Amino acid sequence: MAIIEYELDQGVAILFMNDGENRLNLNFLNAFLKVLDGIEQDTDAHALVVTASHEKIFSNGIDLDWLLPILQEQDTKTAALFFHTLDRLFKRLLLYPMVTVAAISGHAFAGGAILSCAFDFRFMRSDRGFFCFPEVDLGIPFLPGMIALIRKAIPPYKMEELHLTGKRITAEECEAHHIVVKACHQQDLMKEALAFAGEQKKRRSVLAEMKRRMHTAVVHAIEVEDPPVIDSGVFYV
Repeated sequence: MAIIEYELDQGVAILFMNDGENRLNLNFLNAFLKVLDGIEQDTDAHALVVTASHEKIFSNGIDLDWLLPILQEQDTKTAALFFHTLDRLFKRLLLYPMVTVAAISGHAFAGGAILSCAFDFRFMRSDRGFFCFPEVDLGIPFLPGMIALIRKAIPPYKMEELHLTGKRITAEECEAHHIVVKACHQQDLMKEALAFAGEQKKRRSVLAEMKRRMHTAVVHAIEVEDPPVIDSGVFYV
């Protein structure tokens, strides 16, 4: 089984993240970007749905077991490549020329929650899984592009609460605050996400231009940031 793979279902491309907890490292990011290119170039899909094969985790965010040694060893070349590739994935999803839907099939923590914010719409499993930004407790302030992505997906009052407290919230609370379109039981999650995506038969060229105009500020925030460094156990931009 590939780390990232996809299948087509009546014009909807379904992308599966198959790398365990789907932690973000260079190998994962590059595989994701490659499959996104393949879907755009080799299919006539009009919508994209992304989910995870793990039984209880959508994505647990940045692979700190992989990244922290790189930062601590001051391997600036690899660190910069990672963060630039992460930004490429965020921007690619943000501007993808078809409607994108995250089917959050379990826990979406840290970078995994941020990743879901890059999608146009989100559906979330209600019977298992939390949505959470624990960076405040991990000592990892968000990068500017991450903040911009979260702001475009989460109402300001809720974004501040989640950002500054690290609170875990359920799918039902995400739905109540319009972070997700719908909270669904596991057995209904993909059915609901695919039914929604299947209705979004828009022209790619039109969507691409609308997204480019709508997300100008987010793209700018992503493009101007530099990789963080570590000082006294805290990431600083």
